[in-house]
Amino acid sequence: MVPTSQPVKFPPFKNFMWASILLSLLGWGGLAVLVVLTKPTLGPRWLFYFLLVLGLSGLAMPVTYFMNLRFMSDPPADGAVIGRQAIWFGIFGSLLAWLQRGRVLTAALALVLALGFMLIEALIRVRELSLWVPREESPPDER
Repeated sequence: MVPTSQPVKFPPFKNFMWASILLSLLGWGGLAVLVVLTKPTLGPRWLFYFLLVLGLSGLAMPVTYFMNLRFMSDPPADGAVIGRQAIWFGIFGSLLAWLQRGRVLTAALALVLALGFMLIEALIRVRELSLWVPREESPPDER
């Protein structure tokens, strides 16, 4: 986020709709092809986690957009913030699938991981907000 004196506006949803559709199609379509056509060896297993990140990020993007629209910050979240938050959801879901594969996932561990991801995102947002420069107000007309 670059400091600017221009007012920052909340981005339109159509930008995120197309990104969400593309990520979802690549992720879930790739997972369908992967599950049907391959055996679960090492390469396809890592491809499974990558495609799961894409699919979950695509599903989470409209949710993160509307959450940022509903709980507006000053300045409003830009496209990079919304995309990053959607990717956090994808990484979290893929991490849970990986831990479940190793049979080490518990509800407490999932909660700790979710809180850790939320803390990391909150710290990133605090840093971004500290770099923000408010727009300069025009001086009142003195006549």
